[in-house]
Amino acid sequence: MSSLVKQQALETALTPLGAEMVAELGVQAHVAFGELTLVVSREALPGVMTALKTRFGFQQLLDVCGADYPDREERFEVVYHLLSMTRNARIRVKVATDELQPVPSVVEIYPSAGWFEREAFDMYGMLFSGHPDLRRLLTDYGFQGHPLRKDFPMTGYVEVRYDEEQKRVVYEPVKLTQEFRQFDFLSPWEGAEYPTTVLPGDEKAGSKG
Repeated sequence: MSSLVKQQALETALTPLGAEMVAELGVQAHVAFGELTLVVSREALPGVMTALKTRFGFQQLLDVCGADYPDREERFEVVYHLLSMTRNARIRVKVATDELQPVPSVVEIYPSAGWFEREAFDMYGMLFSGHPDLRRLLTDYGFQGHPLRKDFPMTGYVEVRYDEEQKRVVYEPVKLTQEFRQFDFLSPWEGAEYPTTVLPGDEKAGSKG
């Protein structure tokens, strides 16, 4: 599909408000799941978010979430969801970044972003420059790694327990006491077929008649 055809398709899909925003802000855009998505660079984010709030009436920041694409050069996407009560419209803003480059915080524009950005930092390791209190939110302060990254192990890196001798909580490397587990997914009403072992109660299945 040529760029002209793509642009025409985008303009057809956009509402008049969406077309106005794309033209004025000078950003890339596409429609996904019935909502306009703006793709913004890190440097342009504060200006775009300010314009969306003051110029276009998107007064509420509903959520800031993340997505991890490890194969990309900039593996993270920071996704902002905005709502305009006066226009009855929603919009999505995406910013790409990596583990080292911080994204400008939008706390000064949308105060509700404070905890959302802390959660994104905690779960993904995304950095936000200008955030007044960027620290972990959902995990412990001594937690290692970021749980929602695709390369984070399912078991985690450490496990926690209370040590009776030390009278405190201690962290230890994860120890798997059983590497492989065998599960039987057969119906419990029929019973499992074991070649050599008969489980208590299964012997009744052969006494019917």
